[in-house]
Amino acid sequence: MAAPIALHLEFGGGAELLFDGVKDHHVTLPSQSEPWDMKQLLVWIQRNMLKERPELFVQGDTVRPGILVLINDADWELMGELEYQLQDQDNVVFISTLHGG
Repeated sequence: MAAPIALHLEFGGGAELLFDGVKDHHVTLPSQSEPWDMKQLLVWIQRNMLKERPELFVQGDTVRPGILVLINDADWELMGELEYQLQDQDNVVFISTLHGG
C-alpha cells in the first residue's frame, strides 16, 4: 500500500480563477494500492477541487492545451507527463498561457 502523499499545488496565469481564486493549495492524496501518477492527480483535482468549468482545465484525461505544467520547476514533458509518479512533497504548478480578450 502506498502511503498518503503531501503535495503543493499552484495555479497561475488565470487558472487559479477555476479554484476560487486561490493560487496555493497544500493537499494530501490518500493512500492507495499503486503509486499516484499525474493522470490520477488530474482526476482527483477534478473531483475534489475544481469548482466550475472543468473544460477550461482538462481535456479528455490530460490538461487542456495552453496549460503549462511544471513538476518541481521542470516541464512535465521532461518528466513523463501523465506517467510521472508523484513523490511526497512534490511541487506541481499549472499555469494557463491562454488569455481571453
